[in-house]
Amino acid sequence: MPEATASRNSGQGWTDEQVRQLRELAEGNTPVGVMSVKLGQTEEAVRSQAAGAHHAGAAERAP
Repeated sequence: MPEATASRNSGQGWTDEQVRQLRELAEGNTPVGVMSVKLGQTEEAVRSQAAGAHHAGAAERAP
């Protein structure tokens, strides 16, 4: 499935709430594609944020 080139948060930084949600989703082994939809971010942004926030498992959970 091709990744969207833009998302509803395109060009905006991550909120504290989104980072908290990312942490919860990563701990629950949620696939990156699902995380991106729930967070309104691209899959690449989710992978990047997860890697930077030490949620490395999330960065690897791409379908």
